[in-house]
Amino acid sequence: MRHTKVFIPTLREDPADAEIVSHRLMMRAGLIRKVSAGIYTYLPIGRRVLSKIEKIVREEMDNAGALEVLLPALQPAELWQETDRWHQYGKELMRLQDRHDRDFCLGPTHEEVITDLVRGEIRSYRQLPVNLYQIQTKFRDEIRPRFGLMRGREFIMKDAYSFDENAEGAKESYHRMYDAYHRIFKRFGLHFRAVEADTGLIGGSSSHEFMVLANTGEEGVASCPGCNYAANVERAEAVLGTGSDQSEEECPALKRMETPDMKSVEAVSGFLNVSVAQLVKTLLFLADGRPVAVLVRGDHQVNEIKLKRFLKVTELILADADTVTKITGGPSGFSGPIGLKDVEIIGDCFVETMSDVVIGANEKDTHYLHASPERDFKVNHYEDIRDVVAGDPCPRCGQPIGIDRGIEVGHVFMLGTKYSEAMKATFLDQNGKKRFFEMGCYGIGVSRIMGAAIEQNHDDKGIIWPMPIAPFAIHVIPVQEKSDRVMMTAELIYGSLLQAGVETLLEDRKERVGVKFNDADLLGIPYQVIIGEKNLHESLVEIKNRRTGEKKKIEVEKVINYLIELLEDSPDESDFDF
Repeated sequence: MRHTKVFIPTLREDPADAEIVSHRLMMRAGLIRKVSAGIYTYLPIGRRVLSKIEKIVREEMDNAGALEVLLPALQPAELWQETDRWHQYGKELMRLQDRHDRDFCLGPTHEEVITDLVRGEIRSYRQLPVNLYQIQTKFRDEIRPRFGLMRGREFIMKDAYSFDENAEGAKESYHRMYDAYHRIFKRFGLHFRAVEADTGLIGGSSSHEFMVLANTGEEGVASCPGCNYAANVERAEAVLGTGSDQSEEECPALKRMETPDMKSVEAVSGFLNVSVAQLVKTLLFLADGRPVAVLVRGDHQVNEIKLKRFLKVTELILADADTVTKITGGPSGFSGPIGLKDVEIIGDCFVETMSDVVIGANEKDTHYLHASPERDFKVNHYEDIRDVVAGDPCPRCGQPIGIDRGIEVGHVFMLGTKYSEAMKATFLDQNGKKRFFEMGCYGIGVSRIMGAAIEQNHDDKGIIWPMPIAPFAIHVIPVQEKSDRVMMTAELIYGSLLQAGVETLLEDRKERVGVKFNDADLLGIPYQVIIGEKNLHESLVEIKNRRTGEKKKIEVEKVINYLIELLEDSPDESDFDF
């Protein structure tokens, strides 16, 4: 394509509301434009990238035996009410009414709709297994849309759903999709990890997230260098620590200590000259409305996903200052487990191993020293409810784990019979008995991948596309458009590449050389062919590798074959060697 014939409205400056790299670069490179908070228009170059992503997804899903369908975005409330998710999903569900005051939602996911379809069409085990997928726009009423395509209210997603006659078959379907996802993300040219994950509102017995690794990722990924263990920090198991060497009997008597205006663990530890790890924080939550006190070591963080799963609640809210005072009798920042009444106390497993700790006294400017669990206060349950940290022992092999940052771009779930039972979706087995379908669910954030790819592949000049999802493979850039020889050579190379089936962008604008080069680096097409009078005097053109910045001069008559061989011999999109 010719640049003058493609709508590529690049920007010189970063948009004021763009908080992360991918959002800034997609706006500046003319891939997207904002319509409203969390809602974007995809411009021609952005649409080309999405099409590349969708093509790879479709090919691998088809190869894995899945069949493409297209389900409605508009879904009746009755289906969601069958599974009780009409209320469980909360305010993120985009709800509306038609002219007859009937309730509908714009689907953030399609478990109910696909289960309704299958229960009406599949009657016998002979029709199983079946796996149906779609690529479609989804909707989620985010409380705070941000980060461009990373957390929007409207997004493009591939979701697939498998139906099997038994658990063994469902596991086979799950692993077939798990393997297909590995092939998909390898073909994208992205560095990723498949990690154990929480099932969340989708539900089911187990799940894996596919995380694109990037320093700007909003999620933590715990992984072990000694074995294959990897998990989202929300799911990662915290191995019980060794705790204090001091026994309960050796712990001095409880002592009340004034700590004026010391509300944070750092302030308290500094004032008392003790380690932060010797403090136990008490945090108050409302779990489906009932108060719960949660205890974790001072340098640890409560994992609300683990806590919510342990308590088996739908809503978990950190108590505000007024609620803390009402529950404890003291101000926020000084809460502790001693003297709490009618409050369930949940302690992290590590707290059970501790002794001689500092805790809040439920009184302004006051803490207790030398507190010991069981001796001075009772804990109703001990459970793994904290985030793992770098250096924690691996729960599989014991080696220290590391924490990376990642962006969730795919998720596979073992659903079991969660939806088929709720919606009474059955089939007749070999013995003529009714059985509930065993289900699986498999999602890929198609539009999110575009943002994640940029987060992982960029520099201070712009985007660096992995070849498989780049809008074009080659960018032909004549630097002197007034030179007939330069323009004739550019046209010859451009036409020859098109004839060879290579997706090529010709820079044919009447712009300054600096603007052309800046826009080329901003767009991030993998290879640039730079044509100028000086090199043409020696019958040479310059090839630039956008990823490495390396340049090489090639004879004009050899450049087409050279580029074609370069593309054919570079299957690893992250390593384009000349």
